[in-house]
Amino acid sequence: MQVLNFSAYDFRFKNSENKVHIFDVIRKKFVVLQPEEWVRQHVVHHLLFNKKYPKSHINVEKQLQLNTLKKRYDVVVFNPDGTIEILVECKSPDTKITQTVFDQIARYNMQLRAKFLMVTNGLEHYYCQMDLEEEKYTFLEHIPDFSR
Repeated sequence: MQVLNFSAYDFRFKNSENKVHIFDVIRKKFVVLQPEEWVRQHVVHHLLFNKKYPKSHINVEKQLQLNTLKKRYDVVVFNPDGTIEILVECKSPDTKITQTVFDQIARYNMQLRAKFLMVTNGLEHYYCQMDLEEEKYTFLEHIPDFSR
């Protein structure tokens, strides 16, 4: 897999059924290593080791209902009260971050109501702080570190 614009992390890999798998420390299982999964695992490690979010506050690839559609978010970071601090949308490194990607995370966030958004393809990262009352956002240099 290609080098991404994140710190270097120690990942666990295994080969099974002629496919490479990577260990997901949140889901506690090996998952098939695809380009988007490579980005997702870097995001999880970034949140854990650089931003110091507790593992118990992070959730990966869960289903959400948007009207009649079932969708999956990539990564969320919860607050102790159950509200969502950060919603992350991961794309493969060869996917350009476009307005369509921002529209996707905005649709998800209409229901999830995260305070911060992160959109990344592993090479480019975009961070926003949401103002849910005013229905607008401000771009940031980075997402905040864990502080509880």
